[in-house]
Amino acid sequence: MAVVGAGVIGCGIALRLAQGGAAVTLLDPAEPGAEASGAAAGMIAPQLEDCAEGAFFEMSVKSRAMYPEFVAEIERLSGLGVDYVQCGALRVALDDSEAAAIEAIASRQRAAGLRAELLSAAQALELEPLLSPRIRAAVHLPDEHHVENRRLVRALAIAATRAGATFRAKRAQRIALRGSVAIGVETADELIEADAVVVAAGAWSSLLDGSGLKPDAVKPMRGQIVQLDSGAALLRKSIVGEAGYLVQRSDGRLLLGSTYELAGFAKRNTAAATAKILEAAIQLCPEIAELPVTACWAGLRPYTDDHWPILGPGPISGVFLATGHLRNGILLAPITARLIAQAVLQGSPSADLEPFRYERKYRATARPSK
Repeated sequence: MAVVGAGVIGCGIALRLAQGGAAVTLLDPAEPGAEASGAAAGMIAPQLEDCAEGAFFEMSVKSRAMYPEFVAEIERLSGLGVDYVQCGALRVALDDSEAAAIEAIASRQRAAGLRAELLSAAQALELEPLLSPRIRAAVHLPDEHHVENRRLVRALAIAATRAGATFRAKRAQRIALRGSVAIGVETADELIEADAVVVAAGAWSSLLDGSGLKPDAVKPMRGQIVQLDSGAALLRKSIVGEAGYLVQRSDGRLLLGSTYELAGFAKRNTAAATAKILEAAIQLCPEIAELPVTACWAGLRPYTDDHWPILGPGPISGVFLATGHLRNGILLAPITARLIAQAVLQGSPSADLEPFRYERKYRATARPSK
């Protein structure tokens, strides 16, 4: 088996394939997690989406439920801690319009059986004293968590290697075909034969010749993040507002994000976006204004027109697709790895992937919330 792409999705799939007895080669010209997986904030937060129904939301909630066991396994196999924090999140409203919107979302999620506690401004400030006194209301989502995504990908890569997967620091140029069947992956100087090829190349997936994907099926969506240093943890929970979020790392780093830009493959930080990110975060927590900026970075998320991932068999026999996760790759890593490995090894995954097929009709999309 060959897996193209060594982000959190590719590494997770390589691990599950290797555990299933397959000989696995994982190809990526960069180190594991060098692209979107390493650039993320690591939120495991399906309830921060503006919905509470549909196959994608159901899959996201199931994947979140898998995380405690998933993390315990990966830490045991790799010997690395991944800083998985079960802290909850606060979705905050700064005016009456935002308050009405988050109240409606919370109501729909409670109706779906999820925990979403509506708080007054006073209750929110008691929970997070650094919040702005301007806030009008908040929703406490106690089951939303986050993980140090860079550590997670490193741990997954180690676990996959120990399970028998082989990493090759090479760029996959095309999927080799014999007739209409995939027989492996071609690099600049060799053919790596494989009974099946999994395309998990993130924003670059549509550029892989032979995948069968349309050139615009997956596009790069730039997201920028600013990092502050608070010295020690200031926030107990992730804070999310209409225009941005704050994610507190246990070592005192504070991640602020993010942007949502169709800017091609220009992976860079811009002055205008940095200013907007900082302004949005300071509006939510004014006391962070004097903290030093210690880093900025950008990542290219794999975007599809309806914001749903592309999962399952592709248009070419022997090709499987695991891409288009947009801002939810970290969240969906456990369930994607399981389902794609089942599809490859058993021919039938334990959940219906029909809604995520590459040739589906694209559905209307909601505004991104993180």
